[in-house]
Amino acid sequence: MKERLAWALFAALLFATAASAVTVAWARHQTRILFVELRRLERERDQLDIEFTKLQLERATLADIARVERIARERLRLRPIGPDRVEVIAP
Repeated sequence: MKERLAWALFAALLFATAASAVTVAWARHQTRILFVELRRLERERDQLDIEFTKLQLERATLADIARVERIARERLRLRPIGPDRVEVIAP
């Protein structure tokens, strides 16, 4: 009876050790998968940061007052109005 109990305990410990080994292998695999995903997301973040910086520069360039005035004069043929063309309308 004692020998049977020892074998049962041995089998239980063997099963627990095998289950633990499988769990460790699975956890390491998941860690690798998550690490690869982390690196991919970091690269994507870096690309988006670069694009955002370029867009900010483009926005600043497009909104430059001198550029807007030049386009208004050249393309739209707008001119600043002189004081002789200003009419004040009373409410």
